[in-house]
Amino acid sequence: MGLDNLPRVVLMYYANFLSSPEGYFHTVICNTEEFRNTTVNHDLHFISWDNPPKQHPHFLSAADYQRMVESNAPFARKFGRNESILDKIDSDLLGRSADGFVPGSWLVKGDGSTNVSNYNVANITELRPVLGPKG
Repeated sequence: MGLDNLPRVVLMYYANFLSSPEGYFHTVICNTEEFRNTTVNHDLHFISWDNPPKQHPHFLSAADYQRMVESNAPFARKFGRNESILDKIDSDLLGRSADGFVPGSWLVKGDGSTNVSNYNVANITELRPVLGPKG
């Protein structure tokens, strides 16, 4: 079996890894001819690993907030359930109110309430975020 069936070969290789889903798709895409040289060699995640690395990320908390923001990574992991940092990310970075939606050009708030019926769906084909906290 050669590289002609790369997804299967990689799947067999990753079958014995603890964190295989985190690397499988990236490995297949970065090694597929049509996508080679079109990808970014970074997973764009802020992760606080244990030290020395035991392959388990720390749960992020409010103490990690500033480092996370300064990293400029658009994704982060790992969060505990109902962690207060998630509310801070929603309000400060995403402009989302409690039980509301993240505003953007595709979803416009009607009368200022967070009720679903008070949002208007705008252009769903346009992906343009609203200005963030520095905007």
